[in-house]
Amino acid sequence: MFIDLITFCVSAFLLWFGANWIVASAALIARKYNVSELVIGLTIVALGTSAPEFLVTINAAFRGQNDISLSNVVGSNIFNLGFILGVMAMIKPLVSNRTIVYRDGLLLFLTTAGILAVSFTGTLGRVFGACLVALLIGYLIYLGRKRENVGADELEETRGKVATWRDGIWLLAGFVAIAAGGDLMVSAATSIASDLGVSSWVIGVTIVAAGTSLPELVTCLAASVRGKNEMLLGNLIGSDFFNFAGVLGLTCLLKPLPVSPEASSGLVLLVIMVGLVMLLLRTGWKLTRLEGGLLVAINLFRWAHDFMP
Repeated sequence: MFIDLITFCVSAFLLWFGANWIVASAALIARKYNVSELVIGLTIVALGTSAPEFLVTINAAFRGQNDISLSNVVGSNIFNLGFILGVMAMIKPLVSNRTIVYRDGLLLFLTTAGILAVSFTGTLGRVFGACLVALLIGYLIYLGRKRENVGADELEETRGKVATWRDGIWLLAGFVAIAAGGDLMVSAATSIASDLGVSSWVIGVTIVAAGTSLPELVTCLAASVRGKNEMLLGNLIGSDFFNFAGVLGLTCLLKPLPVSPEASSGLVLLVIMVGLVMLLLRTGWKLTRLEGGLLVAINLFRWAHDFMP
């Protein structure tokens, strides 16, 4: 058990550093072509911080750990919108806008609801996975063509720097790190679940989900300290959308995932969570400290409920 916990911590650090290398190098390259801050938050940063989820999810799927595979994505999204967003709002109230709520938030809500509807068939198959990937590609093309300009400030990682060939090496190193971290995390999580006598779904939707969400937490803390509300909200909403359309879509395309009753109930909770977050962001166009505390409380209650026999 002790060795498994150490292995899990090592895997979390590999995922964390790997994602940071991906975000820093990719953001530099994006800045070179004058891509706006909101677009970077919804694409480059979200893609980089979603990379751990993808490696853990696809690794678990091909090793037959279907519950860990699906629960990691569902749990990460709930953790992002519950714990991380809630904590950020408690630190400093977050100002939203129509674009984040009506475009990006609504897209996330409809995608989540669509996955819930298909889950009642018992399997998320290849055709559905292809539809999710197509939705992601269409969304990225749309963002690329709009080329919004919502802020001129650079990411801290790109300030005063110009992309070079070394960034390609760091990008590759980042993917190697998260690949190794993903493999170690699945092995450790499976063993921990067995030792604790709980289901793989519970471990995946709580501990593994929190571990793979470390990059989102670090990125959002940095954005909050610098007052970058759009980067923070864009990263969380974009990361959740990437988790479903990209991570889950590609996984289902490569290997169909059976859906357990626990997974369906988790998806119902996630749909409610997304709807609640969009409602809170719309009321007064701000997420207050009290509302942030509510989101954190919901997330902690869910964790406690998951571990209850």
